[in-house]
Amino acid sequence: MSDERKERARIPPRWFVRLFWSTHRGLYRLTGGRFGLRRAKPNRWGMMHLTTTGRRTGQERSVILGYIEDGPNLVTMAMNGWADSEPAWWLNLQAQPEASVDLADGRRTVRGRAAEGEERSRLWAGWREVNTDLDGYAALRSAETAVVILEPSTGPDR
Repeated sequence: MSDERKERARIPPRWFVRLFWSTHRGLYRLTGGRFGLRRAKPNRWGMMHLTTTGRRTGQERSVILGYIEDGPNLVTMAMNGWADSEPAWWLNLQAQPEASVDLADGRRTVRGRAAEGEERSRLWAGWREVNTDLDGYAALRSAETAVVILEPSTGPDR
């Protein structure tokens, strides 16, 4: 990777990332979901509110994530502020793939899985279209970042 790309791939300090997302979640809760979500567009990722089941507690756990659309599927990345550790929501989703998402236009029940092979490459390229520094950020992690597909499910809403 070029030095220029490494320079552009700098991320804010961990405390700042955590503060930003905590504030975002707080505003989402305070406004009853009226603030904090947006639809994905061809040139911009959207924001969704994902609710999973905790792998240890069995309790609902929620997080706001960026996503792009791939037909009826929602596609996100299992990154933890680009830190090396896997995000808790992804570990929860691997243990219990059924989840729900709140989008700007309503709630959906989904089933999560990791994209693999050609499908992962295609979806990564889709993310690269809305985030040109994606490869630089991914290079900051020691392991490959999972591309997570949330497929529509026919199960009951949470």
